[in-house]
Amino acid sequence: MGVGIAAKIRSTGGHGSTPDSVRDALRLAISSGELAPGLQLRQDELAERFGTSRIPVREALRQLEAEGFVTFLPNRGAVVSDMSIDEVIELLEIRIALECHALRLAIPAMSEIDLDEARKLLSSYDKAPDPEQWGTFNWRFHKMLYAPCNSPRLLAMIDANYGHVSRFTRALVSRATGKERPQREHYQLLEFSRDGEVEKAVRLLRDHIVQTQKTLKSAQRHALRGTEG
Repeated sequence: MGVGIAAKIRSTGGHGSTPDSVRDALRLAISSGELAPGLQLRQDELAERFGTSRIPVREALRQLEAEGFVTFLPNRGAVVSDMSIDEVIELLEIRIALECHALRLAIPAMSEIDLDEARKLLSSYDKAPDPEQWGTFNWRFHKMLYAPCNSPRLLAMIDANYGHVSRFTRALVSRATGKERPQREHYQLLEFSRDGEVEKAVRLLRDHIVQTQKTLKSAQRHALRGTEG
């Protein structure tokens, strides 16, 4: 495991780390792609890095297994879960359902402060030159839009679903689609939200996520052609 995960682990508080802090640090490292699919997660090594016993580590890994981030394999123990493109596309269908519902609830509750903060974030996104940053800005904007829905469980479900999707789509989609089209749609989403155009905003959000599905399906077709060649 690299320096990044070690830094995340140290930030959880070092000695005496709880299962929740171990879980959160590992989930973040998996979601960001720092811990790659198939990587073996050795309990003794993690316990040493977290400055704790193996008991909190074991509990954290079981929680991550329930969330789908970790798989326990015979003779290998815990490994970072992998998914096929078809499974990611299915998760994007779930993303459409959850996020469109959250946006429908959020728009009537949005304040000028919410809208202004979202616009400031988009301005920072415009200035970001590195495709590796675009996925982070993209998700921060979406979370800002949904936050006023005032439904903590719905927001937690959205976060968990996106954690799975992002590790397989973030870099691929950012490079394939660029920044111009997503940003144009983000600004339009913001304007619909400001004007209280709920159904127009929800329809645009759905199309926005469907475009990610199309990009993945295109990547899948090209990958298949490559193996046939």
